[in-house]
Amino acid sequence: MNLKFLTHIFFLFVFLISCDRNLKTNQVSKDGMVFIQGGIFSMGAGDDESREDEFPSHLVEVSSFWMDISEVTNKQFREFIDETGYVTTAERKINWDEIKEFVPPGTPKPHDSLLEPSSLVFQEIKTDNLQNYSNWWSLIRNANWKQPFGPGSDIINKDDYPVVHVSWEDAVAYCSWSGKRLPTEAEFEYAIRSGKKNTKYSWGNEGIEENQFKANSWNGIFPSLNTNKDKFYYSAPVGSFSPNDYGIHDLAGNVWEWCSDWYHSNYYSMIGEKKIKDPEGPETSYDPAEPFSEKKVIRGGSFLCNDSYCSGYRNSARMKTTPDSSSLHTGFRTVVSD
Repeated sequence: MNLKFLTHIFFLFVFLISCDRNLKTNQVSKDGMVFIQGGIFSMGAGDDESREDEFPSHLVEVSSFWMDISEVTNKQFREFIDETGYVTTAERKINWDEIKEFVPPGTPKPHDSLLEPSSLVFQEIKTDNLQNYSNWWSLIRNANWKQPFGPGSDIINKDDYPVVHVSWEDAVAYCSWSGKRLPTEAEFEYAIRSGKKNTKYSWGNEGIEENQFKANSWNGIFPSLNTNKDKFYYSAPVGSFSPNDYGIHDLAGNVWEWCSDWYHSNYYSMIGEKKIKDPEGPETSYDPAEPFSEKKVIRGGSFLCNDSYCSGYRNSARMKTTPDSSSLHTGFRTVVSD
């Protein structure tokens, strides 16, 4: 190995370090973000609607961080796409060889039409079976962030709406480009509670539709009738509803939001009741309903949530989905460590 080659490697190494340092100190904009002072809070089950994976409640210490005031919008995501040329998960053809190891043994290969670029789109339907979500979700070919309802739809004049049909992988790619990251599940719950203790919702304990609409949710009987009283059948422009006490909009309702953590149904039980600091989630994923699928946590609920069905806008409510999944009601926001 000659001196010229070693010199080249040395300067390349210095250049990369310099670029990384520059990204961390100079290029990470905190415009549109709010500073959240760290502290200790009780995470997990705290109301009569709490589910098994929300137990037991436990003390968590969270370090200070910055969080987006609202979900990442179509405009912001377009800037990322235009600059990088990134192709989202929903715009790619599914590679059966890559996914077959994550499905139950012996699962036959789906028809080629089911492997085409596609994403999940909701449609209102009359049904009494709330266990089979395939009743109201359809995999629509070429539905993606630019065409949220499939071919013929668009996001013209919707720059300020939250971007949807983004997978966890897409959200992480955006974070890498912006120099930010996804919130941990603990950071998300700390932010949605906004300093309040023992409350069911981000705004307190008053019902989501009581006196005024607190967040964008399903009004009526899910999934068969939406009265649309809050004026938004699907997602709403970011900031359409009042912020919480931290000045953050839409942590409850509007669209589900990706967190960085793997989902494990027994994670809180594994932690126990001891206090932990800045948890990053379990090392492995497990969902008893789909044990062969690794899943990431999503939080906050969406415009489809309703007290009669999921109440996903509760502070401690947890949901999960595979990191390559995308849908009409899932987006994200970013954070920056202080």
